[in-house]
Amino acid sequence: MSAQIQWNDVLASGSSDIDTQHKELFQRINSLLATFDKGSFDRQEVSKVIQFLAEYVVFHFGNEENYMTKYGYSSTSQHKAQHEQFVKTFGKLKERMMLEGVNPQLAEETRQLVVDWLINHIKYSDRALGMFLKLKM
Repeated sequence: MSAQIQWNDVLASGSSDIDTQHKELFQRINSLLATFDKGSFDRQEVSKVIQFLAEYVVFHFGNEENYMTKYGYSSTSQHKAQHEQFVKTFGKLKERMMLEGVNPQLAEETRQLVVDWLINHIKYSDRALGMFLKLKM
């Protein structure tokens, strides 16, 4: 069984806008994890959550990138490259789910990518961005 991911102060970026979006991502990811934990690999149910995540991630990344551009963040290209890599990898997993259906192995790969990547990205890249934005805004 996958543990639900919990928001805590270590993950706070310092930008209320970005943190609110991160919390929304956590809620939706927890919904997906709960679906997997039930052993439910219903294509329609999983597809709905995956589609939301795919769309919301693009919205969220775009929001962060707008801040970076607006305020002249020096690590914009590296941060944006991380976003692009995630979108590409997540897109491949999404495609596999649509073609193969969801199975326990693919569910675990998705959990690892989404949870592990997001938490590490927030802890390091987004917190650095948040500290920068606190000085600029």
